[in-house]
Amino acid sequence: MSQVKENNTVKVHYTGKITANGQVFDSSLEREPLEFTLGQGQLIPGFENGVVNMKLNEKKTINIPKEEAYGEVREELFQEVNKEELPQDMEPEVGMGLVSRGPDGREHQLRVAEVKEASIIVDANHPLAGQDLTFEIEVLEIK
Repeated sequence: MSQVKENNTVKVHYTGKITANGQVFDSSLEREPLEFTLGQGQLIPGFENGVVNMKLNEKKTINIPKEEAYGEVREELFQEVNKEELPQDMEPEVGMGLVSRGPDGREHQLRVAEVKEASIIVDANHPLAGQDLTFEIEVLEIK
């Protein structure tokens, strides 16, 4: 029976949960399975490492520490922005997602972390930074 190895392309169904509270943050069960090639850095390291050596149709639960997921929350990724720099019709709220375009034209996903009188604090950390994650994985195909 074949096992997942480095450089294989695999299809998996998964459900991702925050380990601390069991909250599901993503699942492929209601849509197409996730297809990726190991070793290309497309996914967080802990997920790729957890799939290695799994067999076809095998189901497994893996626990991924934050260091192998999205890392620690980095304070330098918080930034204060004057409300004058925001679109006029925007009413910022904590948790609201924003997109910023850098000088190179690339888009950066931000989240409003705090709303002050004349400014907001935005957070450029990944929403799952600082979290240990748990994934339930089923291997559907190995190429």
